[in-house]
Amino acid sequence: MNRLELTGLTTRPAQVWGGVRLVPLVREAPVEGLRLHREVYERLGAGIVELGPRDHYVSYIPHGLVADWSTGDPEVPRGGGQSAAYGTQLGGGRDVPRTLRLPRPPLHRMAKRRPGDRLRFLPLHLALEGYLALHFGGPSTAWEEWSRRALRDGLSPRAEDAYLGWSVRGLGDALRIFEIHPDQCGVMVYVSDALAAAFVVPHPEDYRLLHASLVEDLYGELVHQYALYGAPVPEFGARLGDGAHIRTLAGLRAAARGQQRVWGEAHESLFARELLDSSYGFDRVYRMGSFTLWRFLPPFVRDGSGQHIGETVTDHKGRVAYLKTFRLSDAQIRRGYLLHVLAGADWELPRAAATLGSSREELVRRIRAAGFAQLLKGNV
Repeated sequence: MNRLELTGLTTRPAQVWGGVRLVPLVREAPVEGLRLHREVYERLGAGIVELGPRDHYVSYIPHGLVADWSTGDPEVPRGGGQSAAYGTQLGGGRDVPRTLRLPRPPLHRMAKRRPGDRLRFLPLHLALEGYLALHFGGPSTAWEEWSRRALRDGLSPRAEDAYLGWSVRGLGDALRIFEIHPDQCGVMVYVSDALAAAFVVPHPEDYRLLHASLVEDLYGELVHQYALYGAPVPEFGARLGDGAHIRTLAGLRAAARGQQRVWGEAHESLFARELLDSSYGFDRVYRMGSFTLWRFLPPFVRDGSGQHIGETVTDHKGRVAYLKTFRLSDAQIRRGYLLHVLAGADWELPRAAATLGSSREELVRRIRAAGFAQLLKGNV
C-alpha cells in the first residue's frame, strides 16, 4: 500500500464562498461495520498527551474521535446485543449531537483501546507526530561536525506551528452556509484552489455530526496565507448551451447529470491529483478487526506540488473508510527533504552535499536556514 484510493466516493459540484471551495464527497453505500463518534473535552485548547511513564507532549486538542467497529451491522456490536455507541446522548430530537463531554485530564496515548470494539484517537495527532519524529534520533555517526547535544538528544525538542480553522478566512462561513448532501461522507477543502485538507468518514450520519468540527482542525501556514491574501475563486456553473435540444424534464435531468459528470472529471484531473497521484510511506498504528488505522508521510520530493501528511482507516481491501490530511508548507517540505537526504547519507555532510549537488558550505547554510543550527558545532 503506497497510494490513497478513494474508491466508492464520488464528487458533487463545488460550493464556493470567497476563496474557499468545498467539494462534497458522497458514497453510494456507507462502509459497513465502522462508525466514528466525537469525544468532546471540557476546555478547548492546549492539552497534555502522555506517551509513556516519562514521555509526554503538549498540543492543541479540540476533541477525540472514537472508532466503533463490528463484524456486520454497524448498529450491532460483536456480542450480538443492542448497545449505545460510546459518546451517545439520549434525547427527544434527531438534532441532539452524538457526543459526550469529558473532563480534561492528561490523555493517555494518541490511540488507545476502549472497552468493547472501540478505539479513541486524536485527529491529526498521529500524522503530525509522525512528521515531527522524522529521523528524531539525529546523527547516527559521530562525525566531527555534529554537536554533543545533537549526538546525545537528536532533534529534541521539535515543534511546528499550525493555525486553527477559525482563523482561516471564510472557512467557518462556508461550512455554516452550504448544504450537506444526503449521502455525503466527506469533503475536500480548497483555499485559493489549493487543496488544504481532505476529510472522509464511513457513514453520512457521522459526517453530519463532524462537519462543523472542520473549523476546530489544524491547518498549515500556507493555507492561512492563501485565505488571507488570495482572491475569490470562480464558482461552478452548469452550461447547457441554448437549451434548444432540451424539450422534456427527462432531457433536462440528463443534461444536468452530464454537467455533473464533467465537473467530477475536471476535479479529479485538475485538483485532486496532488493527493491521489503521490506515493506515501504508511505506518500501521492499530488493527481494528477488518479495519486498519494508518498514518502516512509524503515522499518530500521538491517538485513544486502540494504535499500532505495524514491518517486513514482502510478496510481489508485497502478502501478508505476514514481520512484526514494536513497540507505541509514549503518550509516543512524542505525540512523533511533535508532530513531524508542527511539520513540517507548517514549524516556525513560531504556525501549529503554531493546528493544535493551542492558544496559542503552550502549544505551547512541550508541546515541552519531550516532551523537545525543546534545540530552543528559552533565552528562549522
